Order: sequence, then C-alpha cells, then structure tokens
Amino acid sequence: MAKGETTLENEAAQSTTALGPLVGLAREDFVGAVALLLRETATDPARTVRHMTSFGDDLVQILSGKSALAPDPKDKRFKDPAWQYNPFFRAGAQYYLAVQKGMKSWLEDLDLDDLERDRANFISNIIIDGLAPTNSLIGNPTAQKRVIDSGGLSLIKGLKNAYDDMVNNHGMVSMVDKKPFKLGENIATSKGAVVYRDAMFELIHYAPTTDEVYAIPQLTIPPQINKMYINDLSPEKSVVKWQVDNGIQCFVISWKNPVKEEGVWGMDEYIASCMKAVDLVCEISGAPRVNISSACSGGQTGSILASKMAAAGDKRLGALTYMVTVLHPKQNDIEAGSLMTANGLELAKKRAAKAGVIKGNDLARGFAWLRPNDLIWNYVINNYLMGDDPPAFDVLFWNADATNLSASLMGDFLHLFETLAFTKQGAVTMADHPIDLSKVTSDLFILGGTTDHITPWRACYRSTQLFGSKDVTFVLSQAGHMQAILNPPGNPKAKYYVSKKPGHPAADVDEWLKGTEEVAGSWWPYWMAWLQARAGKKVTAPAKLGSKKHPPMEAAPGLYVLEQC
Repeated sequence: MAKGETTLENEAAQSTTALGPLVGLAREDFVGAVALLLRETATDPARTVRHMTSFGDDLVQILSGKSALAPDPKDKRFKDPAWQYNPFFRAGAQYYLAVQKGMKSWLEDLDLDDLERDRANFISNIIIDGLAPTNSLIGNPTAQKRVIDSGGLSLIKGLKNAYDDMVNNHGMVSMVDKKPFKLGENIATSKGAVVYRDAMFELIHYAPTTDEVYAIPQLTIPPQINKMYINDLSPEKSVVKWQVDNGIQCFVISWKNPVKEEGVWGMDEYIASCMKAVDLVCEISGAPRVNISSACSGGQTGSILASKMAAAGDKRLGALTYMVTVLHPKQNDIEAGSLMTANGLELAKKRAAKAGVIKGNDLARGFAWLRPNDLIWNYVINNYLMGDDPPAFDVLFWNADATNLSASLMGDFLHLFETLAFTKQGAVTMADHPIDLSKVTSDLFILGGTTDHITPWRACYRSTQLFGSKDVTFVLSQAGHMQAILNPPGNPKAKYYVSKKPGHPAADVDEWLKGTEEVAGSWWPYWMAWLQARAGKKVTAPAKLGSKKHPPMEAAPGLYVLEQC
C-alpha cells in the first residue's frame, strides 16, 4: 500500500470500474442464480432439514454461551474488542458466523456442476455480506461508541451523508470526497495541449521536459469507459510525466463521452479514430512509426488496431504495450463470470441498443454490487454509521468520474468475448478486416497484476501466445488492477516479477512463473528502458506543441474530460 493510503482507499481502488464481459450481465442472470438455490432447496427436503438441524445445534451453543465460533482475525469488520468481550455482540457475531458456516456446508452438499456451484457461491456470498451485523447501527459497536463520543453528531452527519448521496449521487453511497480535486489544478496537471478534436476524440500532445527526445513517439489508447487522465493523476504517479521526463514524446487520446444519439459508435468507428490519431502523431512528430500503449478495454481496442495495421502492411506500427488487458478470456477467470449466460448477454445487448448508451452511473452501480463488501458496505459503515467523509483519493475521484458506454461498442466487446475473436486467426471480422494477431510482429510488453480480480494476471498472460511477435516481455506487478499500472518509483513495498530466461514466454504460465525472479521496486524503470530501446535515436525536443497544420488549442487535459454523464 502506498504511503498515506488507507485500507478503505486501497480496497476500493482495487475494484475500479472496468469495461469487460461483465457489462453484459442481465438481471435475469442474477434471478436465475437465485432460482438455482431455491430449486435445490425444494428438490431434496431431507438435505435441507439436515442442514437446518445442524444450524439449530449451533444456535443452541451460541445461546448457552458455549459456542467456539470466532471471526477470522483478518476480518476487519470484527476488530472492535466488543465482539470478543460483550456477550450481546459476541452472540451476534457468532450467529452471523453460524449462518455463514451453514450456507457454506449446504452449498458443498448440493448436487451441482462446477459452473452452477460457482454461481451459487457467488450469489450466496453477496447475500451473506449484506447480512453482516456491522452493516447496521444496532449491530456495530464501533459506530455506537462514535455516537456516544460525538454526542450524537456522528449520527446527524451520517444522515446528512445519506441524504446527499440520494440527491446528488444517484442513490449510491459515495466512495470519494470529490471536493478537493479540480482537473488541471491539482489533478491531471502535466503541461500539454489539445492538438486535434473531432466528434469522437481529442488528441493531447504533452510538452517535453528534456532538451532531447526519442524520435519515435508514444500514443496511449485509454479505455472507452473511463477518462484518459488516469494516465496523469498526480505528478508522483503520472505515467505521462514519467514518459516526458524520460524523453518520450507523449500523445494521449481522450474519448468523447457519448450521448444517446452517439450510441451507434461501434468498434469500426473507434478504430477509425485510432487510425486518425496515428496519422496525426506521425504528422506532428515527423516519425516513421508510432509506439502504442493501451490498458484494459483500451488494450482490446489497441489489439484490433494492431491487427488492422498489420493486415494492411502499415509499417508505422511500432512497439506495443498492453497493461492489464485480457484478450483470451475464460468464463471462470473472474468471480462474477459464472453468472453470465448466452441469453443474458443477448438481453443486455438488446436493452442497451434500445437505450442508445449505458449510463456510466448505472454501470458503476451494477459493478459495485458485484463486490458489495469493498464497494458498498465499507462506505455505508464509514459514511453513514460512523459519520465520516469518504476518503479524498485521486484514483477514486477518477473512478467516480464516470462515462457512458455506446450500445454498439458494448455489443462489439461482447462479440469479441463470445467468439474469442483474438484467438481465431482471421475467423472473426471487425473494423473491416478479419482479426488476426498472428500477423502482428511488433515487440510486445505485457503487464499483469498479482491481485487483479478484474483482469486476472493469468488471463493477461495468455496474450503472450496470441501474437506473431518474437520479442515478448511479460511483467507481473505486485498489485491489483489500477495499482499494477500506477506503481511508480518510491513505493517501498513495490516489486515485480520478470523471467530470468531470454526468449519467448512459455505457453504454460506456471512454467514461466517458476523461471521468474522477484525484483524490488517499481516496474516503471524496467519498462522505460524497454521502451527507450525501441524509440529510435535522440533528437532535439520540439520547441512547440502540435504542428503548423495542427496547432495547440485548449490546455491539457482538454474539454472532453469535463463532460459529465
């Protein structure tokens, strides 16, 4: 955990909204998972009675004060000494643990296949998390003490926070205090300018900070569901600043936040925009090729761009960096993957097409309920029961600055997921060409995060086997989804893993892992050395941003990041 970062901030930052197959979850998938539990309850009454009897035995032990049930020492919800020494709270915690134990035992006894079992476990955990006594004032001794210590002011502040969320945050509990942040003033402060704007994107050109720069520039393609300034949060964790301070000419796409009428924008249109950005970067820099970096769903977009350029024999395609990007997904990669069904995906696509766009706030709400302990109940306790403000944390500010998702683009992303398009070598057509990563021979740098549950690192690793590239580097960062990327030098706990063996990564991820070495510190210097080696010779830094044909306009981070849902 970075210095000054609280547990609450860290847990939520691990669970930032990301665009992936989960956007295709339909409410029928949740209903079907609950129906599965009800069906199994009804089909074998004797089994249900047996488990209810066991649960009753636990209750007798609790009521008689003889129960040995105790919370996991790592479960921070039960850290207050009252859970151990106060008979009322101890019994409440044990009752909750008995429910948890009984549900686990019952699920293990059900006659389910692996997918059904995963689905049942996921739904039951959501339900049980919601039943935790700590989620209510009457069951939370720490919150009760705060009420007494504050003379009731914490309760008043908590009610005010709840009212503010109902009125100003679409009824969702706030994860971040947005007030301290202002774009261009204390967040997204790297010097640069918009050098191009059309209906879909702005291109930001960042000012060099060195006398000389590498001749080959870098273009960053951000995800379409989040705003581009994740690349430039603060000076100490800015990927943009790290690039320009190390002589890299830095360009970043900033996507427009689509409205209903723009819901027809699909992958074809986004790839056309990326091609336009490549044209612009080459014209402005005078370079013969462009290195491209992308992350998460931006990585999927960047992969289609690479495939299209390779298919066309476009020699401007330089080295490629993919951060926390899954190109070969499997349903069991993520916890909620078990909920997805073919019927649910089709229903989700039809509803999105009717609405034109998926509202960013709706997507964030649905995502939060997939991880309620981290993204709901933590904040209910902090904001409402304790009466504290949510943390003022830059990653969470960015995550709360939601964007809409075009219905057409959602359909295209789901099509990539359903068809496993990146693995089929020409079998799936998108952006006016058959996708075939085996034709892409650019040098590759691929990043995964050890604790990333959104794009698990083993799923990211599969990308090493999809391209026709001979020079492939895979780095495993000791962090979660966003922290895997935003892991700059200076973090004393930072470390990463890289192969000790030269050559192409092994097909077997466990074989690769056995051959790695642990390196203390940030992976950024390692990546920068890799990038500089592929960025051409050094030339005099440009005196001005943009070019005569594309002069600078508004200062970075531009206008499109200011648009709200």
